Amino acid sequence: MVIAASSLGTVFEWYDFYLYGLLATTISAQFFAGVNDTTAFIFALAAFAAGFAVRPFGALVFGRIGDLVGRKNTFLVTMGIMGGSTFAVGLLPNFATAGVAAPILLVTLRVLQGLALGGQYGGAATYVAEHAPNHKRGLYTSWIQTTATLGLFASLLVVIGTRSWLGEAAFANWGWRVPFLASILLLGVSLWVRLQLNESPVYARMKASGNTSKAPLTEAFLRWGNLRIVLIALFGAVVGQAVVWYTGQFYALFFLEKTLKVDGMTANVLIAIALALGTPFFVFFGWLSDRIGRKPIILAGCLLAAVSYFPLFHALTQAANPALAEAQARAPVKVLTFAFDDNIAVVEATCSFQFDPIGKNKFDSSACDVVKSYLAKAGVPYAQGKLSEASPDILGQPSEITVQIGNRFLPAPRASEFADASARKGLIAAFQKDLQAELTRAGYPAKAEDARINKPLVVAILFALVLLVTMVYGPIAGMLVELFPSRIRYTSMSLPYHLGNGWFGGFLPATAFAMVAATGDIYYGLWYPVVAAAATLVIGLLLLPETFRRKIEE
Repeated sequence: MVIAASSLGTVFEWYDFYLYGLLATTISAQFFAGVNDTTAFIFALAAFAAGFAVRPFGALVFGRIGDLVGRKNTFLVTMGIMGGSTFAVGLLPNFATAGVAAPILLVTLRVLQGLALGGQYGGAATYVAEHAPNHKRGLYTSWIQTTATLGLFASLLVVIGTRSWLGEAAFANWGWRVPFLASILLLGVSLWVRLQLNESPVYARMKASGNTSKAPLTEAFLRWGNLRIVLIALFGAVVGQAVVWYTGQFYALFFLEKTLKVDGMTANVLIAIALALGTPFFVFFGWLSDRIGRKPIILAGCLLAAVSYFPLFHALTQAANPALAEAQARAPVKVLTFAFDDNIAVVEATCSFQFDPIGKNKFDSSACDVVKSYLAKAGVPYAQGKLSEASPDILGQPSEITVQIGNRFLPAPRASEFADASARKGLIAAFQKDLQAELTRAGYPAKAEDARINKPLVVAILFALVLLVTMVYGPIAGMLVELFPSRIRYTSMSLPYHLGNGWFGGFLPATAFAMVAATGDIYYGLWYPVVAAAATLVIGLLLLPETFRRKIEE
């Protein structure tokens, strides 16, 4: 009953939180319509990450309350905040109606969700662990670990069902609100279930004996002995777990939709199948960690992720959008710079970093900006290089920026032509038309062809990514609970968990996509999780203690 009730409530909270991530593309169009498409999508991902940014603060606030007044009442409060904020997202006006107020209201609700989630996970994990027998703690807490995936799975099903019921046009216009509004029903059920629970026996005994902490924050973070364990838990376990989790479940979805141009419905269905196949392994690895330990399973997951992400995502491109993979191999795209006076630095200075933090740059002030912006928007990967000399026989009219597509060269308008602001718009439109014609001629698809998607192989690759998630995530709750004493457990375990998952994990999609947009390499964003997972592997091997035989009553 304890596991079922705690898990059900947590599934609902993750459902709330993940709806936004699944609908990032739609939300970017609804709430960030005043900027260019690439920046709008990055902003939508950043607003998604804003909810993660405040999670550590929620962990501090609600973790302290949980150690002072109890586990049960604290996560009832967090659930109410989460559910109310999610319902309110479905009522928000969009950018066309309310202007800049719309994204401000959206981010405000995301912050409230993040604060609530920051206090939720530590309470649920601690509550279940403090009910579990010592030799089954990994198994019991692993059910809590399934809730994030089950919540994502539930939100996928609701989104898929709503899209099928209303159709894509109505869903994009107003139907995206339905999954948010429907959450109010789930909130009522989840609150009722949680109200049936009693306080955890470990906390009840501490309270009866007067051994609860009077200053959880001071004990947890201002005493070096405990702070040292907090830091080891963060960098030696949670950071790697976080980036593997968000890469396998979220970045994979963004990669399918935004980069590989797979239809949103198809991408959601494929992810849902992979999650359904992979979710039982959370429990398996939790069970296994009761027998061989938490540390080897978590660190093995980080190692496998670090060495497999690049080949797995390359294989995903081949399976999901073979036309794109074939075009890349047959006619790779390069953006080449050339200076007539041999001062290449002057030409390169006109190439902007393709991420606009204020959302006003249309990337149309130079040929380099126009080229890179168009390629990023079209989802066409490209490399960057230099021309050693301008050859009119190959290039026609020489230019400072030339797009090479296979063995064909398309000169962009020259810098002198951009000086005439009145003619610039027509100049850009004509060049983009020519560029698209060359890309089409080379076989670059506007979107993934459904008939050519190798769906069984895509599911297999996504399942492999989810399996790595289950390795790192299944045992993590048991380990974090066992690392800290009962009197400050809620506070101590919540902060490293939410720092790792809120900051290192939550910012991964936005950061990785910006890295791709800036470089033109569709795989470049994978360096983020690869480096983080490798760092966790090294730190964990050196410093992380094994905990699976510890008793947690003290």
